[in-house]
Amino acid sequence: MATITFHTNNDGAAIGADPTLIHHTASSGLGFFGSAFGISVPVGQWQSTTYVTNSDGTSSGIKAANTKYDTSATNGGESGVYLGVTQIGNSGTPNFLSPLNIRFEHTEAVRVQSCRLRVFDRNNIDNHAVGVTTKAYEVRHPNPIEDTDGTEALTFRGVADDHAWKTFMDGDPMEDMILTPGPGMSGLNTNAADTGRIPQYGTGGYRNWYAGSGSAVRSPRHDWYIALSASPDSIGSKTDYGLYFTLEYL
Repeated sequence: MATITFHTNNDGAAIGADPTLIHHTASSGLGFFGSAFGISVPVGQWQSTTYVTNSDGTSSGIKAANTKYDTSATNGGESGVYLGVTQIGNSGTPNFLSPLNIRFEHTEAVRVQSCRLRVFDRNNIDNHAVGVTTKAYEVRHPNPIEDTDGTEALTFRGVADDHAWKTFMDGDPMEDMILTPGPGMSGLNTNAADTGRIPQYGTGGYRNWYAGSGSAVRSPRHDWYIALSASPDSIGSKTDYGLYFTLEYL
């Protein structure tokens, strides 16, 4: 039996802590706010906090890790992430600081492919979310120490060595965000190119990767880590807003 679940890394959680399940089947998800829960994000700006909340953003759950779109911190020219204390290029952001962990599990070890994500209006996956622009980035840096030069990020990903944000906004054609075809458990699978480029144990002696099987890897679990940032295009709560994820397994 196959399942897809959504989890979040708690704000300030210890390194190695298991992400918390988001009960999406009970209309729970992530909400984006200003300086605290319930505080609006000004039009044209990006959120400062992320919380697990109900479908209309009126009930607070745990405070999640927050990744805020930032253009002042870069690794090799890419836009970066503001982590609340520091700015860092996308490629240097550790997995455990991502607000979203998408987890696929199966009773058998399987391969996964055609892994895709969309931000949509909760009604039709071909329609953008209403009144909000979203930036998304797949984090592929299992080492928990922030990497200031981007040399320890895994290049094996949906689009090889691409560390740009994917933008979902009304008026643009709807396009899938292509995710890694076989990240393995905790995102620790990579390919031969990375195993030759990146030490298995990087900064601090933490593991950067576990297997080097590329898209051929078989695992009973695969994990993707997603940085998300949201900016309202107009005033008011944005509830026609959801995330869609799909894959093939074999």
